[in-house]
Amino acid sequence: MIQILASVFSLLLGAAILVVGNALLGIVLPVRMGLEHVPEFQSGLVMSAYYLGFVLGSARIQSLIRRAGHIRAFAALAAIMTAAAMVHALIFDIWVWAGMRIVAGFCLAGLYAIIESWLNVKSSNENRGQILSIYVVTIYTASFGGQFLVNIGTVQGTELYCIVGLAVALSLVPVVLTRVPGPEIDKIKPMSLLALYRASPLGAVVTCGAGLLSGAFYALGAIYANAIGLSVFEVSLFMGAPIFGGLALQYPIGWLSDRYDRRTVLLGVLAGTLISSVTVILIAMKQGPFAGTLTAVFVFGGCLAAIYPIAVSQIYDYIDRSEMVGASGGLLLIWSIGAVAGPLIASALMGPFGPAAFFFYLTAVALLLLIFTRYRMVRRVARPAGEQTGFVAMQTTSAIAGALDPRTDPLPEFHYEDIDPGDR
Repeated sequence: MIQILASVFSLLLGAAILVVGNALLGIVLPVRMGLEHVPEFQSGLVMSAYYLGFVLGSARIQSLIRRAGHIRAFAALAAIMTAAAMVHALIFDIWVWAGMRIVAGFCLAGLYAIIESWLNVKSSNENRGQILSIYVVTIYTASFGGQFLVNIGTVQGTELYCIVGLAVALSLVPVVLTRVPGPEIDKIKPMSLLALYRASPLGAVVTCGAGLLSGAFYALGAIYANAIGLSVFEVSLFMGAPIFGGLALQYPIGWLSDRYDRRTVLLGVLAGTLISSVTVILIAMKQGPFAGTLTAVFVFGGCLAAIYPIAVSQIYDYIDRSEMVGASGGLLLIWSIGAVAGPLIASALMGPFGPAAFFFYLTAVALLLLIFTRYRMVRRVARPAGEQTGFVAMQTTSAIAGALDPRTDPLPEFHYEDIDPGDR
């Protein structure tokens, strides 16, 4: 038991260090582009490139692991991502940065998948839910902390990029020294998008909408904050508050979704997203207090974090348990498509209409999702609360996280002695 706990702790520590570096890079780049007066659409192109790389990485990681093995694949991806972070410091060119964001997204998709596959090996049917919860909290906490590291250096210097590289490189240490075999994740076949839509049109559409909202906000939020005149420290608060809101509010919202009609709870969450977004617009128009803006984005982030897990639960209500891991892969793809499109659409609007268009875009997407949810509520009879699958807090990291979900069938067991020695 002690050995298992030590292995899980090492994997979580590696994930935390990795996320800190990625979160820092995610705020440094938009702040730097804002200071350099890069047009909004070009900034959106750079930031959305990460999600494009994430899609590509999710599709190719299985063949990479089969060819190189889990440990060597993790080491290679971490090294490539470290190099990509350094390139940002050496060259300021929008197209080079967009290419490096694709590389970073590709690498992160693989690194998350490998960590989660190892966590799956170390979990049992009895503790998978607890390990997933701890993993989600770890991701949120590390991402929250990474936002504030932007204040220890200058975004136009090289220090912060070096810190990103150090974090990614150091994440190797606790992970590769953990003696854990990796499961054959190539057995996880994503469910087709059409099958997901047929199972639950609401779940599929809301999943895409969650990507449109999350992708745009976390890619362009710092650009918006910089454009309205916030200092670097205030930008880190502006981006940190919604992450903290996601950690604080996701579980209470999940508790409600398990006890009432899930679609009604989703309607309330979308209403909260809409109202908090409109509140930010009103505060900006009246040049209200920054504390009011922070409160609004805290609520916005809390509601936003709950949309994807509720959509996943909605899909799970209408498919067999054996299909759930595959469905998680398909849903992640749907979310990623929305996350690629979101920053592009929002930044295209910010160009001609100014930074205020950013929250108008978020408001419009939330309103459309709310209307569609209400429409689906009259088209299909709700599952009784007692027959719904339970809510599970989730992160959009990799399809392997679905294997940790206690609602799904576990992956086949693997034995250490069956693993090639070079992959141990």
